[in-house]
Amino acid sequence: MLTELNLRRRRNKMEYTYAALLLHKVGKDINEANLKAVISATGASVDEAKVKVMVASLSGVDIASKLANASVMAAPAVAAAPVVEEKKKKEEPKADAAAGLASLFG
Repeated sequence: MLTELNLRRRRNKMEYTYAALLLHKVGKDINEANLKAVISATGASVDEAKVKVMVASLSGVDIASKLANASVMAAPAVAAAPVVEEKKKKEEPKADAAAGLASLFG
C-alpha cells in the first residue's frame, strides 16, 4: 500500500525528470542552476542532492536520440501484433453432398 510519504517521493523524482526534459525541449543546458530554477518555479522544494544526481546522470547523454529510440521502440510493438484471420470452413456444394448420400442408398 502506498503511503502519503511514498507518493510524495515518487512525485519528487518525476519533477526532476520533467524539469530536465523541459530544459532539453527549450534548448537550455541541463545544469544545476537551470534545474533548480525550473523546479523552484513549480513551487516544489529543491533537493540539492537530487539535482546533482540528475545533472551527473545526464552528462554526456544524447537526450534527443534517446527520445527518438523510445518512440521507435514503441511503434513496432503495436505493428507486430498478430493479425487474426478467421478461416472459413470449406463448404461442400449441396449437389455433391446429395450425390454422395445417394450413392450410399442407390
